Amino acid sequence: MLVRLTRLVISMPKRVLVGALILLVVCGAYGATAAQHLLAGGYSDPNSGSARAQEVLDETFNRGGIQVVLKLDGPAGVDISRDPTAKAVGDEIIADLNRNEYVQDQILSVWANPALDSALVSRDRTSTLVIASLDGGEDSAPAHAEEIEAAFAGVRDGITVQVGGQGLVFAQVNDQTSSDLLIAEAIAIPITFVVLIFIFGGLLAAAVPVGIGIVSIILTFALLRVIGSLTDVSVFALNLTTALGLALAIDYTLLLLTRYREEVEHGLSRPDAIVRTLATAGRTVAFSAVTVALSLSALVLFPQYFLRSFAFAGLGVVVVAAVSALVLTPAVLMLLGDRIDAFDARKPLRRVLRLPPSRPVEPEETWWYRLVQWVLRHALPVAAVVTVFLLVLGAPFLSIKMGFPDDRVLPESASSHAIQQEIREDYEDDLSAAVTVVVRGPVDDQTLAAYTRALSEVEDVNSAGSSAGTFVRGAPVAPGSPDDSRGDVHVLNVSTDRDPMSDGGIGQLGQLRAVAPPEGTETLFTGLAATTDDTVGSIYAHLPWVLGLIAIATFVLLFLFTGSVVLPLKALVLNVLSLSATFGAMVWFFQEGHLGGLGTTATGTLNATMPVLLFCVAFGLSMDYEVFLLGRIREEWLRSDRTRAASDHAVAMGLARTGRVITAAALLMSIVFAAIAASEVSFMRMFGVGLTLAVLMDATLIRMFLVPAFMRLVGRANWWAPGPLRRLHDRIGLSEEAPEIGQPAEKSTAETSPTRV
Repeated sequence: MLVRLTRLVISMPKRVLVGALILLVVCGAYGATAAQHLLAGGYSDPNSGSARAQEVLDETFNRGGIQVVLKLDGPAGVDISRDPTAKAVGDEIIADLNRNEYVQDQILSVWANPALDSALVSRDRTSTLVIASLDGGEDSAPAHAEEIEAAFAGVRDGITVQVGGQGLVFAQVNDQTSSDLLIAEAIAIPITFVVLIFIFGGLLAAAVPVGIGIVSIILTFALLRVIGSLTDVSVFALNLTTALGLALAIDYTLLLLTRYREEVEHGLSRPDAIVRTLATAGRTVAFSAVTVALSLSALVLFPQYFLRSFAFAGLGVVVVAAVSALVLTPAVLMLLGDRIDAFDARKPLRRVLRLPPSRPVEPEETWWYRLVQWVLRHALPVAAVVTVFLLVLGAPFLSIKMGFPDDRVLPESASSHAIQQEIREDYEDDLSAAVTVVVRGPVDDQTLAAYTRALSEVEDVNSAGSSAGTFVRGAPVAPGSPDDSRGDVHVLNVSTDRDPMSDGGIGQLGQLRAVAPPEGTETLFTGLAATTDDTVGSIYAHLPWVLGLIAIATFVLLFLFTGSVVLPLKALVLNVLSLSATFGAMVWFFQEGHLGGLGTTATGTLNATMPVLLFCVAFGLSMDYEVFLLGRIREEWLRSDRTRAASDHAVAMGLARTGRVITAAALLMSIVFAAIAASEVSFMRMFGVGLTLAVLMDATLIRMFLVPAFMRLVGRANWWAPGPLRRLHDRIGLSEEAPEIGQPAEKSTAETSPTRV
């Protein structure tokens, strides 16, 4: 199929490129507004108890939406809760909020809710909070929060008004991500172009991978806008699209151009070299794309649309990058011909340094070949030392703690982060730590009071209130609010000092859930602690299915690629070993805060969605390099006499031929991901740093040392498969080799394939 496609493309390269240009313009215009059709949330499981509780609060009580917090600061030394000017400003703000169609019914203030004085007034009494909740959920509430900030932030009669809260956190994360995306592109594209100039020498040759990468990004933006109009897609999918589209397009094009040059050096004409390149390296690219796409597609099993978004974006960008590379690269090569190597940027450097002209180097003369020969001679100690080193790096991963993102994902300069930090430091109680309990079912006042009293007796609970009364450590202190019960649905509010993201907060939630509810009722818990617990629980519940799908799909694909059952197992084990070291670094930096958390605010947890996302993306990319390397090793093995020495020679030659490509690709990909690490949103910085470490570690320690050491220790058994599976591979295995040059396109390439393993 690739041979026929390639011959069609090189028969009309100008038409192909003009058609691509037209498609690029159309998709660019359509996809330019993709960010406006994407959402900022999607972290919680919509089927969880906390999400269902939020639905009940919204539908029955018109409350429980995403919070917006207005902080009023008065003059020093003045009790703001008793100051008539502050009260007048507060009443005016509350009246304006009540007229806002997006603000839900319950608005909290010290003047209307004096019982919440410790939560709504600072310790020095100079500032107070007005708290409202917004309609629209994670989809629309952030935009409404920005409207409220624009309308209310400023100074009124000497009272300074600032706006924060979860709604504004989502909005500012969205805005920050959009600006970070532009910065990442501005960093990555010029640097990769410069590095490619040194890799290829020619300016045109360097421009081809970058150009195809930009094409991939633009086309995928248009695809994301289409998907965003059909289902919920996170705005963070744009970051993955940009990074992965650029990285994979450069990866694939780099492999194709390198193989094309190799075939030309072997004496083939330009058209024949292009056909041979696409039939060999092109097949590797196509297979690699399928492997990466399947790894990312597994994210669709998660109920959180934040994670599902990366399945949509990842699948789209991988397909677009692969198709762009496989179609546009041969068209460009055919059109430019020898001019692809024009404008050699290394010639001036050679003249200045008086270096001799470069000449083709045989694989056996390369540094890579000598390195592999050394590794093969010391396979056992190399395997042992590198494995122990990776396990030591991965040790911190054993203490991983996952949580829910809050304002601290933003830089300290962000207003929503600064305001919430002031609340944590200056206020006695933090209402964001409160637990809300929804009781559904017929309950009389006496039974509801008993349940409320029991909740107030849980350790470190400040108070518990319902329509049956407010209780502190089991003692009634105030009458209840009739608005907290409507029919057979009742709301109970539990105030606590415990950090909802901490082990203590989650443990207290377990104690609250253990309190026996009224007979014949259903209880649903919500709040930050409940949402965190439900999100982490949901991820752990779906994780075995996701990992199982990735493992099975990878094993099957690598078996079809190699005909071996040993090599797929080796790939799975080594990838997990490499990624465990990467996760250990993530815990050490971003959870425990070493080295200043690399400029982020460490909260003692990692965003629950990011380790899963990082695993799927990094696993797919590591399989990308695995396919690159195994493809060349297998070519050498199929041409050999299948002895133990032939196996070692195939490994050495395979790495010698691909070592430079893999290293260059890893360097370029790490530049792209390092640009994401410049993000001011902490979990995106973690994503960029994690992928950079994963790519560099995989391309060095794994590909240069562990893979050849393992294959030396296993020997000919690398290519072993049980008889039935071997016969299955003979029938359906993806083992076609390059056709004879000049062979008609219609003739099956299987007729010229070497004997399969």
